[in-house]
Amino acid sequence: MIENHDLIRMLDMLCPMYMLLDEQGVITRVGPTMQKIRPDRELKGEKFLDLFDLARPRCVSQFSDLLAAKGGKLNLSFRDARKTTLKGLVVGIEGGAVVKLSFGISVVDAVRDFHLTSADFSSTDPAIELLYLAEANSVAMEASRQLNLRLQAAKISAEEQAFTDTLTGLKNRRAMEHVMARKAGGGMPYALMHIDLDFFKQVNDTLGHAAGDYVLQQVARVLVEETRREDTVARAGGDEFVIIFDHLTDRPRLQRIARRLIDRIEQPMRFHGQSCRISASIGIAISTEQPASDPLKLLDQADVALYAAKRGGRAGLRFYSPGMETLEPEQIETIDRARFG
Repeated sequence: MIENHDLIRMLDMLCPMYMLLDEQGVITRVGPTMQKIRPDRELKGEKFLDLFDLARPRCVSQFSDLLAAKGGKLNLSFRDARKTTLKGLVVGIEGGAVVKLSFGISVVDAVRDFHLTSADFSSTDPAIELLYLAEANSVAMEASRQLNLRLQAAKISAEEQAFTDTLTGLKNRRAMEHVMARKAGGGMPYALMHIDLDFFKQVNDTLGHAAGDYVLQQVARVLVEETRREDTVARAGGDEFVIIFDHLTDRPRLQRIARRLIDRIEQPMRFHGQSCRISASIGIAISTEQPASDPLKLLDQADVALYAAKRGGRAGLRFYSPGMETLEPEQIETIDRARFG
């Protein structure tokens, strides 16, 4: 087959995925894009039917059968390990044939797999528009993904803010109630520690609200330092705090924690050269000591124990006991001594 240079130049420009075949079906010329998808293999010189499996037309065993196929339409794929699927059209010419190939609807995958660009296709090839659409879709999808990530981050941030006390950085009352609601059906043992600051009002009245805010922040720091990661530390409101201890119901251990908290909170806090002195009273209720471990009821019991501690002289701690609501401080002291020896 004698190659016509004008024909070759035209084919390179109009259909860069062509192949020229001689009378024996041997490839004599390969378009630049066709060769690009098999850069490690010299296609020129191979027999067309040795290179491809034909799904359409069927039962083709020799080159003359291929040329005789009605309409010349081809569905084929490479025989090698990378079974790239192609569509094609074969047209007989003097001394052989021209085979025009394309990727069909798999063009987007081919562009990705073979690193093709618009320069690898004819400027009038519909594949160019598909590439532009695919690129536009990719950009839109990425923009959508980024927007969803920002919305998700904003949602998480909003939820965190909704459950966070802005002054201290602790959980707020809403978060505390959310944790307690989960425990209502959880069945796991826990303890509640209700803490109220003694003499806090005097700090606010004498040194101002800025000093009071500073004291609350320092107390929050102490509470976090004296508890575990799995515990929940919340500011219930004003100068009241609640700690929820997961899987901790041992009275002596809870007593030691409460005493450390009181001792640390009683340490003078310096604010702009002024000494802020407060203390704390603590009430404790334990889920396993009650007939029903309803969290809201347990919180009420911790509150009762807290005010029993305040009635007992403040800077103290009390565990809830049934009937404590009607007991005098001296009677509560007697119960505590009996419990702890």
